[in-house]
Amino acid sequence: MRIAWPVVVGNLIETFYNLTDAFFLGKLGASEISAPSISFSIMMFLIVLGTGLSGAGTTLIAQAKGRSEPGRMNHYLNQMTTFLVAASLLIMAFGLLISRPLLALLQTPGEVMGFTLSYLRICLCGIPFTFMYYILQAAFIAVGDSFTPLWVHLIAVLLNAILDPLLIFGPGPFPALGVAGAAIATIGSQAVAAALSLAILIKGEHGLRLSRAELKPRGDTLRLFMQIGLPSSIGQALSCLGFTVLQGLVNSFGTAAIAAFGVGNRVTSLFDVPARGVASAATTLAGQALGSGDRKEAGRVVRVCLWSCVAFLTPLLVLSFFAGGDIVRLFVDNPEAMRLGDIMFKIVSPSVFMFGLYLVVTGAFQGAGATKIIMFLAILRLWGTRVPLAYLLALTTRLGPVSIWYAMLVSNSLTAIIGFIYYRRGPWMSALAGKKI
Repeated sequence: MRIAWPVVVGNLIETFYNLTDAFFLGKLGASEISAPSISFSIMMFLIVLGTGLSGAGTTLIAQAKGRSEPGRMNHYLNQMTTFLVAASLLIMAFGLLISRPLLALLQTPGEVMGFTLSYLRICLCGIPFTFMYYILQAAFIAVGDSFTPLWVHLIAVLLNAILDPLLIFGPGPFPALGVAGAAIATIGSQAVAAALSLAILIKGEHGLRLSRAELKPRGDTLRLFMQIGLPSSIGQALSCLGFTVLQGLVNSFGTAAIAAFGVGNRVTSLFDVPARGVASAATTLAGQALGSGDRKEAGRVVRVCLWSCVAFLTPLLVLSFFAGGDIVRLFVDNPEAMRLGDIMFKIVSPSVFMFGLYLVVTGAFQGAGATKIIMFLAILRLWGTRVPLAYLLALTTRLGPVSIWYAMLVSNSLTAIIGFIYYRRGPWMSALAGKKI
């Protein structure tokens, strides 16, 4: 819990970070609030390489700590920094290049296109800042310090909450920039978080410190990072692509459906927060236990994390089931959006419980370096189940956007069941056996 609670708070803050733009833009109208909703899935698709490589860094640093090898811990930190900074610049350039044709491919409505393109392009420029924070978070969580990344993130979120209304509405001397103002507030706060992260890593804590000599890229370490991080990145990328394709289906149902889907996804991600925090603790502690060769301890970690997750999730999901429409009303005053959002919460809430437990077992798989199974489950969840089922129901029934809610229910539940079967029977604890780490 010492590791998990700052991650829970940090993920909660991240959710409010995403909801802040939606909250203030919702005051302008349904078209404006659609800009962050559509951009969110695209941004997630583009940054998955960073999350995969940073996850590999967490795995390697945690296992090196379990073996009591501080030199290897520091080596992995510096190499992760080099890889992620280079990746962030390439991803930013690629995103700026494809932003307009991608939005057109997603059937973005004409009344939303201008707002979304402006918001997306500005946010893409903040990817290098985001990746710098990922480096700090991955390294410090690996050694059990989840508090330092928390306070850095908290500063960024508070700054974003202050800048959002100032740059969106333009009170006093501030310009009224609308949607573009929300995006500028976002990357401004990300830049502050990046600067703080870099300063902490240069100063050095827990034996983790950036050094010029260690930053020189090493081919063997890059290959190890790719072996662990690439399967996870591919799984997440294809998942995000699946979410992007689903966004295209949502867009075809109109602005009210876009607003309900955007707010609903952000709120359900809020309910995922406790599970993601506990999953991070599972990654750290299972990784350290397996690094020291204690498989029994790794299994005990997972069991404790699963029961903790059950305790956290149950009251939140009861709340979302009975008060879904009221939650949507907080963000957008559109009767059809509220109706669709209420239906979404009633259908999806039970599956969010299953998905939370799934996150815990995949957190343990990440700590062990067993990322191929994570890739398989991610692909199965979106492309094997959710995307085809959503389109099938949308095309063959009169459910409309509710087709997507049912597809979410089935895909989350099925993937969780398969993940548990692998946890019980699969060789996940031996994923890095025989590799030189």
